[in-house]
Amino acid sequence: MKSAFKLLLVSVWLVGFRSSAVAQPSTAEQNPSVTVPTNIHQLFVDDQAERNVRGFTPKYASDVRSRDAVRRAEARKLLAAGELKSAQDFHDAAFIFQHGSDPDDYLLAHILAIDAIVKGDASSRWIAAATLDRYLQAIGQKQVFGTQYLNKGFLYLLQHKDDPNAAKSAEAQQKGMTQEPYDRTLVSDALRSEFNVPDQAAQATKLIEMNADKPSTGGPPPASSH
Repeated sequence: MKSAFKLLLVSVWLVGFRSSAVAQPSTAEQNPSVTVPTNIHQLFVDDQAERNVRGFTPKYASDVRSRDAVRRAEARKLLAAGELKSAQDFHDAAFIFQHGSDPDDYLLAHILAIDAIVKGDASSRWIAAATLDRYLQAIGQKQVFGTQYLNKGFLYLLQHKDDPNAAKSAEAQQKGMTQEPYDRTLVSDALRSEFNVPDQAAQATKLIEMNADKPSTGGPPPASSH
């Protein structure tokens, strides 16, 4: 548990370093075309309802990204107004921002998850780990918990986002899922357990199942699946 606390301290230092950057909403989030409730828990419920274990539900697949952006904009308003009070509020907001569009969204999601933990929500440990992994991969670094499974072609495009010809390359057409880039040595399986993250053996099984297009037996805890 001491190791987990040390990681939280590192997270707090990290978010302090970048806090001024995450406070600004993107232009995409100012799109008013989608009407959403101004209640953080309902925003969370809607966010989860539009997804399934393999991605988006068919009903919302065509515009879920724009809907996500509007939900983030509403969540920012609630956050700025001091309307988020409880551990559940911060847990819900963390899930909303992890479905962001840039590294700052993921970092803010991580900050919110840490606050939920501090306020007493132990279930937010998984989303804290997942958002840290997502942030690290988004800035070109290796994930450390192993929560992120990316399509290989998408990963190539993410790593070559400044190359205008990347989408035409053979690498961008790759099939299958991967956890790379992944530093498997920094965090121990004991510490993964502290954050409700499956150990590396379970992760390897999940990856095999995903690439075989089988229902996965490993993954995040209930109610933390997306």
